[in-house]
Amino acid sequence: MPAHGHHAGSGLVEWLLPALLLLTAAGAYVLLARRAGRRNPGLGWNRWRTTSFLTAVVLLGVALLPPVAPLAHEDFRGHMVQHMLIGMYAPLALVLAAPVTLLLRTLPTARGRQLTAVLHSAPSRALTHPVVALALSTGSLVVLYFTPLYNATMGNPAAHWLLHAHFLLSGCLFAYVIAGPDPAPARPSVRARLVCLGVAIAAHAAISQLMYGGFWVDVHAPIHQVRTAAEVMYYGGDVAELLLAAALVATWRPDHRRRVSGGLPASRQSPAPT
Repeated sequence: MPAHGHHAGSGLVEWLLPALLLLTAAGAYVLLARRAGRRNPGLGWNRWRTTSFLTAVVLLGVALLPPVAPLAHEDFRGHMVQHMLIGMYAPLALVLAAPVTLLLRTLPTARGRQLTAVLHSAPSRALTHPVVALALSTGSLVVLYFTPLYNATMGNPAAHWLLHAHFLLSGCLFAYVIAGPDPAPARPSVRARLVCLGVAIAAHAAISQLMYGGFWVDVHAPIHQVRTAAEVMYYGGDVAELLLAAALVATWRPDHRRRVSGGLPASRQSPAPT
């Protein structure tokens, strides 16, 4: 009985902390959105972006709180649902909320210039390269599920939370590179981003099919759980990537420019984030 009470108490703390963090993040975003509206009443702040951020908070809450969170510790299917929510669906909603743009509209001028300098720095350019984003978000799944890493994280709470952080940050990075409305000084062309997204779709399909067939997968779970989790990854990943492709189309705008070359006007189109 004392052990059970201790487990229940620690579980309550484990769930209370993420709930408070999510509520704090939601409140901070809403306050910044109101400040942005007051600073520039004519421009205001898009309510759809606020809705997108609050949607991300809800998705993270579903993933990190009961009943999904305790299920993920006991059932590999629960883990995969949690992975989809934290690593694919919530990041897309967070990125579409344009948090960097909101910060640039609300920070003091000096702070805004510092943030812009960070965005233009060499490390930021390297980190936001599509290949790097793809390797961190999709390539890491090979390391997680085809090596003993997943089993090791299940027995270590700190490693488990680090895994959540990796899912969220790498998912946000990939969504930002592909379809983020926030400023990105080194964002590649639409064609390059579509190719990168296509590689991610193919990689997710291959990983889920290998998992379903039991080839090289290193997950200590019953076969029926592994197969169902593979189906969740396959179909859930397809839906998330289709949403990301739709976001890429929605956030891309043609920029018509006229140039004079050899006395003749020429025009080209280039993607510009909204």
